[in-house]
Amino acid sequence: MSMGSSLTVTEVEQRKLESQVFHIYHLFTDLPHNAQTVMLELQRDMHIEFLTRGLRQLAPSFAVLDASRPWLCYWILHSVALLGEYVDAELENNAIDFLTRCQDPNGGYGGGPGQMPHLATTYAAVNSLVTLGGQRSLSSINRGKIYSFLLQMKDACGGFRMHDGGEIDVRACYTAISVASILNILDDVLVHNVGNYILSCQTYEGGIAGEPGSEAHGGYTFCGLSTMILINEANRLDLAGLTDWMVFRQGLEGGFQGRTNKLVDGCYSFWQGGVSALIQRLHVPGAGEDNCSIYGTKNSGEEEQKYGPDRATLLSVGSNFIRRSTQMGPLFHDIALQQYILLCSQVEGGFRDKPGKQRDHYHTCYCLSGLSACQYSYSDDADSPASPRAILGPYSNLLEPIHPLYNVVLERYNEAHQFFSSSNG
Repeated sequence: MSMGSSLTVTEVEQRKLESQVFHIYHLFTDLPHNAQTVMLELQRDMHIEFLTRGLRQLAPSFAVLDASRPWLCYWILHSVALLGEYVDAELENNAIDFLTRCQDPNGGYGGGPGQMPHLATTYAAVNSLVTLGGQRSLSSINRGKIYSFLLQMKDACGGFRMHDGGEIDVRACYTAISVASILNILDDVLVHNVGNYILSCQTYEGGIAGEPGSEAHGGYTFCGLSTMILINEANRLDLAGLTDWMVFRQGLEGGFQGRTNKLVDGCYSFWQGGVSALIQRLHVPGAGEDNCSIYGTKNSGEEEQKYGPDRATLLSVGSNFIRRSTQMGPLFHDIALQQYILLCSQVEGGFRDKPGKQRDHYHTCYCLSGLSACQYSYSDDADSPASPRAILGPYSNLLEPIHPLYNVVLERYNEAHQFFSSSNG
């Protein structure tokens, strides 16, 4: 075979996916308007049935996710909340009891009862309990012990380890800082040198890698940017380069890819779409770089700040950020992304990566999260309703808004923020 006619495996897979996706789009465009509306409808009842069934009982094949059970709780509970629903009292109490058994006596949450505490499952467990809301759920979190666990995971380089003796990466930084922020326990000890570590992971492409020297990736870019916002150092990043990298990850199919020259995947609807939602609130055109700080103070890009933000500032970043006006529209083709989610990722109960793949709770969670981010992409602030022009399909497709820094439903975040900010939180 000549060099000119040979295709790489990636190119073959890309052409195959484009053929599948455009076949779906061509079928859609040939339908009458009423039938198109039906195809674009969010199948709420089927999704709720799929999700609640997963929370009650999973098939034996899920045994491979034994160390990820708090994640299953989060993916399911967050998806239900995005759809504007609540689980029944029995499921709520069972979820709280289960997550309480996952909480290690010395702090943090493991992947199951008796398992080693891990930053990823701690993030998933805390977000699950925040999503459930209420006194019983929120008071079950031992914040003092979690703070001790976070300190134990803190490394001298500024980053965090995922678990005792585990890897140091951007995901660990985000899960640690996000948990500390939403629980109102973030301080300068936890923040120390985190910004320098994240900066060392921003690549020549503009995106952020999992660790220094690796390839820019959508999930790590979201984690890195969110972390830098939460510690009030986002302006130290090359935000222009990061934005360029993110917008060019949207493929011909309308969905997002996670890395350069990779296939689109429904989960990046949030990992990349969430980055856009964050940048919309960071940038006010013409205001200058100082505006990228939540408090308008510019940190040095050349060396670590001698004096970081005080604790009161750190604890207010999440609530202040969501109140900021966007003053700009979405940075990508939001309608094309919604079309990919609804026509290519949505199935009868749940969402999938792409045509030809099976549905799962992970992709259901992040497809719905990305869909929500799209729907509110033209809203001026957190109190503004979604614009009808931002919603593909019937207005009944509208989901609950999220807090993009934590990826929890905004109403649930507000309740948790008030609870943990109070004297008895």
